[in-house]
Amino acid sequence: MTTPVPFDATADHAEPIARPAESSGAAARLGAWTVLLGTVVTIVGISWDIQWHAAVGPDTFFTLPHLLLYSGSAISGFASLAMVLIATSAQRAGRPVPRAGGTPIRVFGAAMTAPVGYLVAGAGAASFLLYGLLDLEWHSIYGFDAVLNTPSHVALFLSISITMIGSIIVFAADVAEFWGKLGVVLAIPILIAFAPFPAFALTTLALPVDPIVLGTILFSSMLLILGATLLARPGAAVAVAAALAGMQAILWWFSPWAAETYASAIGLPLRDNLQPYPPELPSLIPMFLIVAAAAIECLFRLARTHGLATGKALLIAGAAAGLIVAVSLPLQRALTYPAAHIAPADVVTVALVGIPLGVLAGFLGGRFATMLRTLAPLGKELR
Repeated sequence: MTTPVPFDATADHAEPIARPAESSGAAARLGAWTVLLGTVVTIVGISWDIQWHAAVGPDTFFTLPHLLLYSGSAISGFASLAMVLIATSAQRAGRPVPRAGGTPIRVFGAAMTAPVGYLVAGAGAASFLLYGLLDLEWHSIYGFDAVLNTPSHVALFLSISITMIGSIIVFAADVAEFWGKLGVVLAIPILIAFAPFPAFALTTLALPVDPIVLGTILFSSMLLILGATLLARPGAAVAVAAALAGMQAILWWFSPWAAETYASAIGLPLRDNLQPYPPELPSLIPMFLIVAAAAIECLFRLARTHGLATGKALLIAGAAAGLIVAVSLPLQRALTYPAAHIAPADVVTVALVGIPLGVLAGFLGGRFATMLRTLAPLGKELR
């Protein structure tokens, strides 16, 4: 009979693979922050665009929110391309390949060398721009957009998610540095806010629970645990949740203001009988994630104190986070939409679904953190 290994947020993580590399410098930081800037522009653009649909009505392809969306992907894409060209140039010149952005990978028949983080972020940005052509064609055939679950929109949502994942990978490669830690704390909340959006593709199915709710429970819990495990510092989960709350507050103010100001500027009226509902995207972001983050921190602390095995601690923390997020979502709905009727049976159903989703989130969060920590530079202590 084996003895469980006491809980350690870094215990399951493999040692970084040895490889020739240069230490990160100004170019590495500039590339990482530029990719993150692109994702910030994207989340602002999507929040503005959704609010435009709600407050003003259907739109065409060429609107300011759409242009902001595409600008965000372009910023991340060009930054990723620049970092790939820097790595390729170093490889062809026989110099050590910069390790900025993760493990370098040979692509296009070994013609180019791409750090894995920039490869992922760049692929997402490129596919977003390509699917943008599909969205343009969709608009040219069907005209105005009235819903979010069109094929072109779902493809765009998946592409945006890939770019945001790439941003996290880029900062995870330098998580030993302070700026890498800070980048992870800021990049994860952006993905938490956006990750449920691809679930709009499932909204036409007759599921017992709204797919957006399921996506919110799974991804918010998983990404919280990933951040706490990857950073391996007390308070990491709370820092991620606090950054998310700050972003939610900014978007809560910005989205209605931008939609109304833009409509006034181009001479379009707001919808008739427009109700004083909360902003669309910010109201979907879990408001009580800080409670789940505090629970994760407490459970991790107890696990260290009582020598609980890492795997079990992650599953328990995931179950707790999933349950808290699941139960808080109906409460959030009742607080933000006072006229909404929340049946007790619905709360019980969501809570029962939240526990297994949380367990899955704990498992996946730990595994993904393991993968990301292998990107850390050789010889650096994660501190």
